[in-house]
Amino acid sequence: MKPFFDLLQKEKKKVIGLMSGTSADGVDVAIVQITGSGLTTEIDLIAFETIPYKPDIRDRIFDLFSIETARVDEICTMNFVLGKRFAESTLAVLKKVGIAPSQIDLIGSHGQTIHHMPSAPTPATLQIGEPAVIAHETGIPTIADFRVADVAAGGEGAPLIAYPDYILFHHSTQTIGLLNIGGIANLTVLPAGCGIEAVQASDTGPGNMILDACVQKITDGAKQFDENGELAKQGTVYPDLLAMWLAHPFFELSPPKTTGREMFGTTFANACLQQIQAQEISKYDGLATLTALTVESIGLYYQNFVETETPLDILYVSGGGARNPLIMSGLAETFDPIPVVDVTEKGISGDAKEAIAFAILANEAVHSNFGNVPNATGASCGKVLGKFVCP
Repeated sequence: MKPFFDLLQKEKKKVIGLMSGTSADGVDVAIVQITGSGLTTEIDLIAFETIPYKPDIRDRIFDLFSIETARVDEICTMNFVLGKRFAESTLAVLKKVGIAPSQIDLIGSHGQTIHHMPSAPTPATLQIGEPAVIAHETGIPTIADFRVADVAAGGEGAPLIAYPDYILFHHSTQTIGLLNIGGIANLTVLPAGCGIEAVQASDTGPGNMILDACVQKITDGAKQFDENGELAKQGTVYPDLLAMWLAHPFFELSPPKTTGREMFGTTFANACLQQIQAQEISKYDGLATLTALTVESIGLYYQNFVETETPLDILYVSGGGARNPLIMSGLAETFDPIPVVDVTEKGISGDAKEAIAFAILANEAVHSNFGNVPNATGASCGKVLGKFVCP
């Protein structure tokens, strides 16, 4: 473990954060210079890029999401295939920016979640993208598989973004909201002047996942997502249909809570499409109503679980949803008079934010600092997150 011990002696480190999210679009690679640790942490983003998966790899990942198509031999194989893909993506971005792998101190890899069931009789979660392959192929010490320690302690294993959010955004006089809209949407709340124990965070429900799946079905694969909300803009929201979807029991659950494809995946998306057809409305109306589902479910979470105790002073938004003007305008209306601001205006890349978070969590693990927030995940205690792999 000498490579990790040696890192304790370095005030500044070059760390790479790797992330493949619920949408499984590709590998997010963030190269970050990190100074210090804990509350003294400072970051400087050197480079960020998403390396898309080839269609066949993405199809194989999606097969693993379904209990009908996932096979144990394919899970085993894809664990190593994605480990190799994460390593190749890392080396490609390093080559592009002219940084040698030997100049990188550490990699923090989230991996690719293929199943997440923290509320099962035996709580469990599985992320693949073998870190031993990443470390071997890159020659860089790697920390990965961050969720499992929190789940082992009785937590939801998410949102792990809560700790990095606190490190980067806590404020002495403002209550800050940090909303990330990826496949799933999650909200971190940082009460003014709070310590880490008071941070709140939870998944709010579907982000882009259902909308993207329905766009792909409706366009016969011609479009992967509704770019700039152009399709949904042509439709009208149907309140009865929206109310039906918002009656899903997840929205009533008290936090901490997490969700994913197990609840809002292909099965739910197909049911939505059937209900759209049953209503005899246009595909544009259907997509407008699905877009409203993302916005309204976020607003519902805030209204039910946040607003009374910790009303926000400002809401920063990141992830793919921040690039959808229809979602952003809907959030501005829902949260008015609270300012709704793209997090890039705070000097943090909205696209890179989650990959940066895993670089931070890897750095915290090196320093033996807890990386989870029990108040947010429901864990019984703080845990050092991640498994250490030497190259």
